[in-house]
Amino acid sequence: MPKKINLADAFSRFDDAWNPRILGDVNDAQVKVAKFRGAFDWHHHDDEDEMFLVVSGRMRMGLRDGDIDLDAGELIVVPAGVEHRPEALGGECHVLMFEPATTLNTGTEESERTRRDLERLD
Repeated sequence: MPKKINLADAFSRFDDAWNPRILGDVNDAQVKVAKFRGAFDWHHHDDEDEMFLVVSGRMRMGLRDGDIDLDAGELIVVPAGVEHRPEALGGECHVLMFEPATTLNTGTEESERTRRDLERLD
């Protein structure tokens, strides 16, 4: 049965940064939310595109050929294979992501920030 999801409520349910939570599934993709603080690791995804929608705060998507800054209400789609590094600007940033369910947050890289078993908030 479909249900309504309040984004403010979803973000209030956790405090840690760079640890995505799953809000729901859309076919073979997932809707995820995460809090960003500071800069993440440079990485890429061989086969998966990713969409980042800034819900609150500001973020920079670091790209090897030039950074793109985003404000609340703006989004960016990073195509598969493109090396990138998300970064919160001026404190904390709340981000909604839409990506294939197979997407690992650190892409082809493994680090202490790699998250395999994501918590579901739905």
